[in-house]
Amino acid sequence: MEEKGKTKIKLCGMMNPPDVLTAAELEADYVGFILSDGFRRSIGLGTFCELDSYLHGSKVKKVGVFVNEPIGNILEYYEEMLDLIQLHGKEDEAYIRELRKHTEKPIIKAFKITSADDIQNAVNSTADYVLLDSGTGTGKTFEHSLIRGIDRPYFLAGGLNEENVADVINAFHPYAVDASSCLEKDGKKDRDKMTGFVRACRS
Repeated sequence: MEEKGKTKIKLCGMMNPPDVLTAAELEADYVGFILSDGFRRSIGLGTFCELDSYLHGSKVKKVGVFVNEPIGNILEYYEEMLDLIQLHGKEDEAYIRELRKHTEKPIIKAFKITSADDIQNAVNSTADYVLLDSGTGTGKTFEHSLIRGIDRPYFLAGGLNEENVADVINAFHPYAVDASSCLEKDGKKDRDKMTGFVRACRS
């Protein structure tokens, strides 16, 4: 686990070389890649290897996002190139235990938050970090009052943007904030939007 300090920044859904080059230039703490099939921002192994090459020498940490992915696929194709593994599907504690047998990479488990029970499930997770979201890349917020008092490191996602992220950080002090949809223009990552979001996080 990493030291406490300023809220960290994760820019997710990287698809093209300019995405990762901008993220590295902005000194984002994490970049996320959707490595399971079936989503608008999904990329394959070849694309991921290409994008990974642009980050050599950078301090930004690479997060592979998987949705109900067979563990064997994660280990065989991606684990060695990743810094963290994010589980964004219905993976349970048994899945996390099995994954831990084969990797020492930190695990982030995402939870869709709609009630206090969802928060409790997140608190009880054995993952290294939890990610609190409104869904899977919806770009919508959930009721943030639910997270008051949560006592473990968490990534906060869902509807964060340049206009609201500074207030959210000041109010809740999450370990990290996670954005994807708000960084895009016409379905692609936009340099100005990425820059504005990162600056707002650090303001």
